[in-house]
Amino acid sequence: MRIDIITLFPELLESPFGASIVKRAIEGNKVEIHFHDPRDYSSNNYRQVDDYPYGGGAGMVMMVEPLDKCIAQLQSERRYDEVIYMTPDGETLTQPLANRCSLYENIIILCGHYKGVDQRVRDHLVTREISLGDFVLSGGELAAAVFCDSIIRLIPGVLGDESSALSDSYQDGLLAPPIYTRPANYKGWEVPPILTSGNTPAIDQWREEQAVQRTQRLRPDLLGE
Repeated sequence: MRIDIITLFPELLESPFGASIVKRAIEGNKVEIHFHDPRDYSSNNYRQVDDYPYGGGAGMVMMVEPLDKCIAQLQSERRYDEVIYMTPDGETLTQPLANRCSLYENIIILCGHYKGVDQRVRDHLVTREISLGDFVLSGGELAAAVFCDSIIRLIPGVLGDESSALSDSYQDGLLAPPIYTRPANYKGWEVPPILTSGNTPAIDQWREEQAVQRTQRLRPDLLGE
């Protein structure tokens, strides 16, 4: 997978992509991540990429021309499955959406800033808009980092145990069941005996029951309740 990120502040993404699973995915050639500064595509001598909104109002707006030129340059080099804009009013990121996006070969991610981007970018260049939830961040970089992590970990060969991702919350429409590790008894806090029984079918059934119970208690909306 190749991910091209259009951002004014690539330094905000250096840390998330420089450690842990994403770093290993990059080093293992499972994913390529490239940053592109829209200032490099500005026709203004001052490399200006933002301007005041028509009609007045507070804040600045990212201009259409630099973003159009940047996206056009990338699309002239390869085919992209999606041009994704990270925005609070987009489609909410869910596990099923992450699953689908993890199958893409090439994607462009546009990180907005200031008051956002000129609407013409969204109307004519962007193919999908994704939100992390009903709240606003200072820019799209942190949202892009979260989105990238959610899809990169699903690429075959990225996780040490590929079956691990299949047992995550939301993969089957349920929250994950409780998990425990050694010691079996700590300060009198005991691991459920079923988990140390060695009875795999019974353990699987217990986990399924726990997943349903936890979902009913914490996220009944996932069950349509």
